[in-house]
Amino acid sequence: MILYPAIDLKDGQCVRLLHGEMDKATVFGDDPAAQAAKFEAAGCEWVHLVDLNGAFAGEPVNAAAVEAILARIKVPAQLGGGIRDMATIERWLDKGLARVILGTVAVENPELVREAAKAFPGKVAVGIDARNGRVATKGWAEETDVMVTDLAKSFEDAGVAAIIYTDIMRDGAMGGPNIEATEALARAVEIPVIASGGVSSLTDLIALRDTGVIAGAISGRAIYDGALDLEEALAALRG
Repeated sequence: MILYPAIDLKDGQCVRLLHGEMDKATVFGDDPAAQAAKFEAAGCEWVHLVDLNGAFAGEPVNAAAVEAILARIKVPAQLGGGIRDMATIERWLDKGLARVILGTVAVENPELVREAAKAFPGKVAVGIDARNGRVATKGWAEETDVMVTDLAKSFEDAGVAAIIYTDIMRDGAMGGPNIEATEALARAVEIPVIASGGVSSLTDLIALRDTGVIAGAISGRAIYDGALDLEEALAALRG
C-alpha cells in the first residue's frame, strides 16, 4: 500500500481544512515546494496535491505553487481541484504531473473521464468525495443523490488508474478513516482504491493495509501535526 502525503493549496499556501470548509483552514507553511521536497527526502513514492481554490472556482488557481512543486521533486505527483476540461488535463500532464484527479466532472460529465482515461492511460484518477454515502461536488459544497459505489462502478470499463475515496466528515478531523466504507468500495470494484480523510495514525495505516484490498492512503494533517511519523509509517508499510 502506498502512502500519499498531502499538500492542500489555498492562496499559494500549504493548508488543511476541517470537514472541507474553506473558512476552517489551518496554514502549515508558505512554501509548498519545500514541503514536497521534505516528503521526497523522507522516502515518499508519491505526493498528493489539491488545488482547494480551484475546486471551488472550477479552474486551476494555484498553478504557480503546483509548478514550483513539480520543478522541485522527482517523485510522481497527482493533482485534483478545478480540472474540468480536456485542455486543462493536457496542460497539467504536459507540465510533468503524473496523474490528474477528476472529481466534480466525473459526476457532471462522465464522458470526459472516459475520453481522458483513453487518451492518457494510467494518468487519470477519479476523486469521489462522499458525505453519508452520497457523492459531493464543487469542493464538497454540493451534495448529490449519486451513491459512491454506483459512480465508481460506472467507470469500471473506462481505464481509470485509481479511485480516491474521501469521507468528508473524517477529513482533517483526526478521527480515523472510514475503513469499513473504503474496504467495501475496494471490494466492489476492480479499480484500485486510495483512502482519504481521517488517516491520522500508524494504526490507521496498518488497518487500511490489512484489509488487503486498499491500494493507497492519503494523509495530511496527521503528518504536519506529528501524529504520524512519516519515516516510521513508510518503513512499516514496506515491512
